[in-house]
Amino acid sequence: MASPTTKPPVKFARRTSSGRIVSLSRDDDIGISLSGEFTATNSGGPNDYMNYTVLMPPTPDNQPYIASSSASTSKRDDQSLPPYGPNAKRRGSGGGGEDGSASGAKMERMMSVMNSTKSMLLRSQTGDFDHNRWLFETKGTYGIGNAFWPQDSGNFAEDDDGVCMTDFLDKPWKPLTRKVKISPGVLSPYRLLVVIRLVALVFFLVWRVSNPNEDAMWLWGLSIICELWFAFSWLLDQLPKLNPINRATDLAALREKFETPSPSNPHGRSDLPGVDIFISTADPEKEPPLVTANTILSILATEYPVEKIACYISDDGGALLTFEAMAEASTFAEVWVPFCRKHNIEPRNPESYFSLKGDPTKNKKRPDFVKDRRWIKREYDEFKVRINGLPDVINRRAKALNNREQKKEMNLAREKGDSADTVKVVKATWMADCTHWPGTWAVPSKDHSKGDHAGILQVMIKAPDHDPVYGNPGDHQFIDFTGIDIRLPMFAYVSREKRPGYDHNKKAGAMNALVRASAILSNGPFILNFDCDHYIYNCMAIREGMCFMMDRGGDRICYIQFPQRFEGIDPSDRYANHNTVFFDGNMRALDGLQGPMYVGTGCLFRRYALYGFDPPRANEYTGLYGQNKQPMSKGIMTHDHGDDSQGQPYKNPDLELPRKFGNSTMLTESIAVAEYQGRPLADHPGVKNGRPPGILLIPRPPLDAPTVAEAVSVISCWYEDKTEWGTRIGWIYGSVTEDVVTGYRMHNRGWRSVYCITKRDAFRGTAPINLTDRLHQVLRWATGSVEIFFSRNNAFCASRRLKFLQRIAYLNVGIYPFTSIFLVLYCFLPALSLFSGKFIVQGLDVTFLCYLLVITITLTLISLLEVKWSGIALEELWRNEQFWVIGGTSAHLAAVVQGLLKVIAGIEISFTLTSKSANEDEDDIYADLYLIKWTSLFIPPLTIIVVNLIAIVVGLSRTIYSEIPQWGKLLGGVFFSFWVLAHMYPFAKGLMGRRGRMPTIIYVWSGLIAITLSLLWIAIDPPDDTATTGGTIMM
Repeated sequence: MASPTTKPPVKFARRTSSGRIVSLSRDDDIGISLSGEFTATNSGGPNDYMNYTVLMPPTPDNQPYIASSSASTSKRDDQSLPPYGPNAKRRGSGGGGEDGSASGAKMERMMSVMNSTKSMLLRSQTGDFDHNRWLFETKGTYGIGNAFWPQDSGNFAEDDDGVCMTDFLDKPWKPLTRKVKISPGVLSPYRLLVVIRLVALVFFLVWRVSNPNEDAMWLWGLSIICELWFAFSWLLDQLPKLNPINRATDLAALREKFETPSPSNPHGRSDLPGVDIFISTADPEKEPPLVTANTILSILATEYPVEKIACYISDDGGALLTFEAMAEASTFAEVWVPFCRKHNIEPRNPESYFSLKGDPTKNKKRPDFVKDRRWIKREYDEFKVRINGLPDVINRRAKALNNREQKKEMNLAREKGDSADTVKVVKATWMADCTHWPGTWAVPSKDHSKGDHAGILQVMIKAPDHDPVYGNPGDHQFIDFTGIDIRLPMFAYVSREKRPGYDHNKKAGAMNALVRASAILSNGPFILNFDCDHYIYNCMAIREGMCFMMDRGGDRICYIQFPQRFEGIDPSDRYANHNTVFFDGNMRALDGLQGPMYVGTGCLFRRYALYGFDPPRANEYTGLYGQNKQPMSKGIMTHDHGDDSQGQPYKNPDLELPRKFGNSTMLTESIAVAEYQGRPLADHPGVKNGRPPGILLIPRPPLDAPTVAEAVSVISCWYEDKTEWGTRIGWIYGSVTEDVVTGYRMHNRGWRSVYCITKRDAFRGTAPINLTDRLHQVLRWATGSVEIFFSRNNAFCASRRLKFLQRIAYLNVGIYPFTSIFLVLYCFLPALSLFSGKFIVQGLDVTFLCYLLVITITLTLISLLEVKWSGIALEELWRNEQFWVIGGTSAHLAAVVQGLLKVIAGIEISFTLTSKSANEDEDDIYADLYLIKWTSLFIPPLTIIVVNLIAIVVGLSRTIYSEIPQWGKLLGGVFFSFWVLAHMYPFAKGLMGRRGRMPTIIYVWSGLIAITLSLLWIAIDPPDDTATTGGTIMM
């Protein structure tokens, strides 16, 4: 026999127990039987390698050995190959009988075909065999897994123990999310610069304290106090930013895992858990019903299983206008939602969609899109007319029906012989069916005012069928929905009962009422809440959030916070309304710790976590800075909470289990159901608290009258009496920033949260661009932070389940408003320096300037690297810095005063609702930006601007006319005054209005401040009798 020709090397690979493919080199394969590493039990046991098989498909350039009489003269393709398996035989070389002859004949026929086509498959240039062309023309395959030829018999071994197609059909387990770490080339220098700046600050402050200014000790002392606080505040803000991360989701894996046919789901129905979506509104005058209706439409049209969604709107004002607007929206949704599904519309808020710039036909494949869009646009315009005309319709209806009732009463009085002039009829508000509206009336009366009305629950769209309902030709006169699912998600209007004498706890109380009502009606394991002006901009956003909840370890996640994105902001973002530094910087960094804070809207909650329960697996962090991590056992988690270093029992009130949910049995029974349905699939050994696949395929039971009656009872004003709602369960009461407190309580119990930044914005909303409204918004946030600082929700009182840096972040939330005291004082220091002719240091020596240079350069480099990993722009960073000074000297200072008054004197804080009305000036959509609405919050920053301008003039005059000019001190004072004025520039520009005209009140305040300062300065430093000599003024 001729010497065998050298075969090309064969690559080996193995499939691990987890389904991952691991490649092996030739050396690894040779050493398999020699190395104990591959046969040890801790690496999977000997079965992973000892019975491993490599199968090569018999392509024309790689033929199996066929025994024949001409074996001695066989060519390269006839050489013997190693057996395919441990017990495999060469085909045709042995094993008599019919099977052997049949297989040999079959292989000969295959060989004849291959040999006949081989000449045609040679490359024309080189004469080599074109393997790719052979695969294409013969429908061959490279194999599945390693190398496998699935055609014909599909089994290369003659016995039943050979490798077949089914051995490779087990798909590997795929994670639904992954972490995308920041590049070390950015993060490492960022951390190093933070350390360098911290060291420089320490040395600078030590130098400042050890080198007092003997000429102006009062000025030096004030500056030292402010600088120490600024260093502390910067450290609190910077430490939680040391570990930012990004995350990515796999929507294809989510669909494959939950919506693909499988043995547990033969029909491919959705096995995703249900989601209850909450929208809150309170005043139809400040929150227009058209804006709320567009939000509802975007939710009803989102890409999530229709039968798994339930939408609820909380109308805390009980207004008939909102009720009828929602009824109109439900009717319009019957055509808008199928239209969005048919043409894959994005975004699915009609107002935003029809306002888009660009070609609407881009990426639209259906030929009837233009016709459908034109018709739906006409329908939406009519819908807007009906919504905007509802106030007039309701008023005319009420007037007509009230007149009718008055005539009836007058006729009855005449029949009884009474005077008709004494008849008085209550001016009621009437519904379309000519019955009294049970909520708030236009003319308030008993049982029909904003704080005194009955509870209302109306299911406007009933729960959809479990099976898809497709449109048929001719179902609609103007638009064809053939083959489109025309079902709508369930939609309910809720207005909780309000009565005098009860504390209704504002928005937090309304949200808790929705939690209870939804638990009775739909009981979705997850809850997504929105403000009425925030809508779904990315129809896949809920699915992206569900990837985190349903992934391995998702049972420990309490909520998914999405960033807030805003529309209608002026291009320059004068007042930092986008707030990108917070949403793209701080929140992204917190995601690398225990998770972002809850910021009020666009948050997907786990219902079980909202009920106040502990996570399935919690950790404790002990040590000076939480460096020691230890898991908590179940018994310790619910009772003893561990022991501290002194042997005393460690107890935290937040770690007590909730027990008082109220007297509703249906509500109590729904808790365990929601917890079980919210678990991820138990499809991997790493999923420790999962559920079996297929349990959520059962259709939801239909609503009946007793169920709806129970839902009405749980929204009554008395239901929360003697319960733990608002203290341990649901949204937490006692603060105007109930969102931050609610998220803090969950983190304090050991839950984690996740920040989900999608490529396309998940949700969008509106923000106030007027200076007055913006300052009042910041005032409300800052006041809530002061309340947190003086309450049991202070991070100083946190449990050991809160990570150290997460504790620092929450501590900063309660402390940052107090920075305003030192900021206001520091903004006056340049003016005081110019007035007195002194400076905060003895002189501008080299040491002071070097420290200042190092601190400034390191801060600049840190900002640049932060821009790099967060994706924010330098202009946004500067706008945020400017408004931090503006808000710090106005709203934050007022918040500290209000918070102290509440703590010391018990004066309650009340806020007006932020107006969300769209601007009606079509010629200038930013007209509201130039509107000046005077408020007392303008006084501190205006005073700072005027004082610094006067101080620059005084300081310059003194230095010019001085016998010994001290230009160094003047330069230092003027530089810091310009630093203050540069930060106040957006505030000054806002006061000037559209055409740069200064309001009269500004001149009045400037004059008053100038006169007051002059008199004060004369009283402090009166002029000498020899101040004037020879007509020269001596200063």
